[in-house]
Amino acid sequence: MRFWREWREEQALRRRAESYVATLAREPDDADVRWLATFDRARDEDHARWELRYARRVIGLLVAERDALDDRTASAVGRALSASLHFDRRIAADKLSVAEAQLNARLRAFGEVLRTRAGDEPTGARLGRTLLSFTAPAGAPPPPADAVARAGEVVARYLAEANEALRVAFGAANLPEDVPPSAVASGGGGRP
Repeated sequence: MRFWREWREEQALRRRAESYVATLAREPDDADVRWLATFDRARDEDHARWELRYARRVIGLLVAERDALDDRTASAVGRALSASLHFDRRIAADKLSVAEAQLNARLRAFGEVLRTRAGDEPTGARLGRTLLSFTAPAGAPPPPADAVARAGEVVARYLAEANEALRVAFGAANLPEDVPPSAVASGGGGRP
C-alpha cells in the first residue's frame, strides 16, 4: 500500500507542477513587449517577447525554489518547465537546445540577483538591469534609470504572480496565529 500512496502523491505533485508551469507560460503583455523592444537595435518585438517569456518562467522556477513548502516542489517544477519547452509549438525542434541554453543563462543571471546583495542598488533595479541586459545589444550604453525601474517593475510583477500561482497550485503555509513564520524557518517553533 505504501508504494501506491507514494505513486499517487508523486502524480499529484507532477499535476500541480504542470498547472503551475502553465501559468508561467502566459504570454507577456503587448505593451511590455513593445516597450522592451525599444532597447533592441532592430526593435525586434519577437526577441523582446521571448525575453519576457524567459523571465516569467525563470522567475517562476526561482520562486518555487525559494518559497515552496515542500522540498520536492522545485524539482517537480523544473521537470515540468523542461517538458513544457519540448511541447512549445513556438520552438522549432532543431532550436530546442538553443532555447534551453537561453533559459539556463537567464536562470543563472536572475538567480544570482536574487541570491546576492550588491551594494546600495535595490534588488528590483538589479532584476530590471538583468532583463535589459538580455535585450540590449552588447556595447550599448547603460539604460537610463527610468528604464531600469520599469524593467524592475515588470520582473517584480512576475515575482508576485509566481508567488500567487505557487500558493494556488501547492497551497499556502498555515501557521497558528501565535507562531511567526521566522520561528518556523529558524526551527524555533515560536513558543516560549
